[in-house]
Amino acid sequence: MIDAWTVTSALLVVGAAAIYYYIRTVYSFFHNTGIPVAPSLPVLGSLWKGVAQKCTFAELVQQLYNVHPEAQYVGFFDFLTPVIMIRDLELLKSITVKNFEHFQDHRSQADSSEPLFSKNLFALRGERWKEVRTLLSPAFTSSKMKAMYKLMRECAVRYGEILATVPVKERSMELKDTFTRYTNDVIATCAFGVTVDSMSNRNNTFYVYGRRATHFGRWQSIKFFLMRISPRLLRLLGMKLVDKEIAEFFQDLISSTIKARDEQGIVRPDMIQLMMETRGKLGPGKELTIEDMTAQAFVFFFGGFESTSTLMCFAAYEVGVNPEVQKRLQEEIDEVLENGKGEVSYEAINDMKYLDAIINEALRMYPVIVGVDRACTKPFELPPPLPGGKPHLVKKDEYLWIPIYGVQFDPQYFEEPTKFNPDRFLDDPKKILNSGMFLTFGLGPRMCIGNRFALLEAKVLLFHVFARCNLKPNERTPIPMKLSKKGFQMTAEGGFWFDVVPRKIATPVLVNSVSNGNATY
Repeated sequence: MIDAWTVTSALLVVGAAAIYYYIRTVYSFFHNTGIPVAPSLPVLGSLWKGVAQKCTFAELVQQLYNVHPEAQYVGFFDFLTPVIMIRDLELLKSITVKNFEHFQDHRSQADSSEPLFSKNLFALRGERWKEVRTLLSPAFTSSKMKAMYKLMRECAVRYGEILATVPVKERSMELKDTFTRYTNDVIATCAFGVTVDSMSNRNNTFYVYGRRATHFGRWQSIKFFLMRISPRLLRLLGMKLVDKEIAEFFQDLISSTIKARDEQGIVRPDMIQLMMETRGKLGPGKELTIEDMTAQAFVFFFGGFESTSTLMCFAAYEVGVNPEVQKRLQEEIDEVLENGKGEVSYEAINDMKYLDAIINEALRMYPVIVGVDRACTKPFELPPPLPGGKPHLVKKDEYLWIPIYGVQFDPQYFEEPTKFNPDRFLDDPKKILNSGMFLTFGLGPRMCIGNRFALLEAKVLLFHVFARCNLKPNERTPIPMKLSKKGFQMTAEGGFWFDVVPRKIATPVLVNSVSNGNATY
């Protein structure tokens, strides 16, 4: 008679053999394709160094990008998923613009039980993505940006004043905390219609929940990678990327804001207003629910809270450690203040060429997202990866990768790519921005919808910080910059530390108070 142990052992052997066969089948994807392939480990794939924090994800993307410098594209494994990384600029533009209908979706990762992630614009696919993208695009027109500028300016002036009046003993400061509080306050007012002052009320609920939702520590990163491997497994384990109380807070906030505006006739130039105005106009099955509206506002918050504050930190860092750059920027700022007699108009801040060049160069060197994917929605034939090779047919539901960091640090596109040099964007910035080699915000119809908002938000704060203050490196300032190996979002190891020293300016900064219309200094 066969005992239980024999049966169990046999089942374990069969199970192990099945798993081995499955993994071997997955990792034979690139066999005989002629596509150069990056080294990989079973299950962990080619990304294991980043997962194990052996290197930064920026360095990892660059390593994958350089697997074969002559190839138009190379292969790698994202855990158990084969992915083709596109290296050739013309091919990148073809995929993201000319042949967009073949690659219009991102890889589906979010579980439908988490609507904050599954229903937001980044995660939406197909026709629903087109509908919501068309709906939200008017929120970022020049007229809307001009209206939001007034709200941003009030926040930025307040933060400039705070930094300029910090007591001497507290002038050694980590900028990320302050800049994140600024982005929190700006997004609160521009996207959610909520007035928040995160410097005087440091533990306000909006900031605390936002910090928790966007902070990817070790445990949050593990959950994120589990979601990439198997969303079903994450659901089976009862794990969520966003805590229930945080999801409920944002949904209640949107719901109560809409109710108050309906009852009191309040109209504001923000995203919620735009979504409210679509009610009854989209047709059956297309109307935005409170869940839908919350998801759009949340992804705007999620992207802006962390990404934009990090951009400002890197830009401020490079200005702070390069005295000549700081001098030139402040000369431009002082000229704008003098010409405007203390007022800084929307048009004036958008015409600042050197400030614009600094931000573009910071975006090139420090893209917060170092690579982004595309899912194939219709079969597409790629040209041969190498001369003399054969074309490769990308099938539906297979994936491509856009190596943002790899391209922007390729010396054939940017001379001395590791050097911070705003002048490369000074004379004709559009030549670079429209070339396909500047990928921070993506390319084509699926590029970041909020890029104009993020750029304006960064410009306004940096203007008022450097109008009122000098940044001086101290013993805690990392020179040269060292990127953190923790998490997948780019940030500095040890933070962004500087001495913040007030400066004297000939023309005081003037702001018209949005709340009461009185001019204040």
